[in-house]
Amino acid sequence: MNGQVLRSAGGRVRVGAASPPPDASTALPGTGVGSADQLLGKPKPQYFYEPPDAGALALEADQERVYIGQGVRVNLYFYLKPADQALLNFYDFNNQLTELLRQLRQPTTWEVAAPDPSPLPDTVRRAGGQVFLRFRLAGRTYYPLTKEALQFPALQLTLTKFKLLKKPQPGDTERLAFYKTYAAPALRVAVRALPPPGAAVVGEYVLREGISGTRFRTGEAFTYTFGVEGIGNSTALTAPLLRPRAGLAVYGPTTREEALPDGRFRKSFRYRLVAQRPGTLAFDSLVQLPFFNPVTARYDTLRPELRVAVAGPALATAAASPADDPFYGPALTRADAQLQSLDVYHQVGRYAAWLVAALLG
Repeated sequence: MNGQVLRSAGGRVRVGAASPPPDASTALPGTGVGSADQLLGKPKPQYFYEPPDAGALALEADQERVYIGQGVRVNLYFYLKPADQALLNFYDFNNQLTELLRQLRQPTTWEVAAPDPSPLPDTVRRAGGQVFLRFRLAGRTYYPLTKEALQFPALQLTLTKFKLLKKPQPGDTERLAFYKTYAAPALRVAVRALPPPGAAVVGEYVLREGISGTRFRTGEAFTYTFGVEGIGNSTALTAPLLRPRAGLAVYGPTTREEALPDGRFRKSFRYRLVAQRPGTLAFDSLVQLPFFNPVTARYDTLRPELRVAVAGPALATAAASPADDPFYGPALTRADAQLQSLDVYHQVGRYAAWLVAALLG
């Protein structure tokens, strides 16, 4: 080099067996093994610190004590401060949620699932007036069927949290991931039996009536709607039966249900009526709905207020019976009681096709 001869003494290099690379499947999230880790080594936990967080898992009920048949809404929330969003991530959430929902089941209740939770949190203030972000993970409304108390076990949720580098340098890995488990304490909801007589639907209800038309004549059909609106178990609310009345034919009802804001509902029962006699028709003499109001702890009754005046001549009421029925009686007498093959209609269609083909040919 530059006209001079340079010499170097020889050396020996010992080559051993290659060590297996670390198993990336067992690494914590965010700590996968890469080429930089193999060259410089994995991040050393002693160089990182865990910043505090205010994350909390909570199982909350809107009431501590309910009556049999009264709904109690239970939600599973995760709270954290806005500044904690950079430190925490949900981990394997779908599998964890499946197990949490299994633990929330109550065999002595009728359960109604809440709408799917929003992926976006809402902002709330907790004790001390501090602002938190609240994620609703799951929600159910439970209607107890017995007076056995509802027992919810303690729940756990594992999240990914990040430790931060104590002395960050350009090019360094500034975060180290690890798992952190948050726990919600067990929850108990007491259940009270209904006072005597005890046989009634339970809820906070009001009556919404409706009728088709303003003038009514004998022999003409009209509809009456008995609508129940409020808070309660809509499944337990069945159609009330109209009391029989001479000279009044009743058909139905048809049922319609719709959800309203704030967890309320409206369930409507629509009856079709035909009056055969003139006079005043008071619907409170036909239908009423007794219920137990858990807020006032008293029994009450939904009573219609509508009254209609039916005009026109009195009409004869034909009582149908199999003996004098002009069609069904003779038809049933002549009917063949022998069982027919389910394929008979296909065979008739096949024969008809052959007949048409023969006529066209």
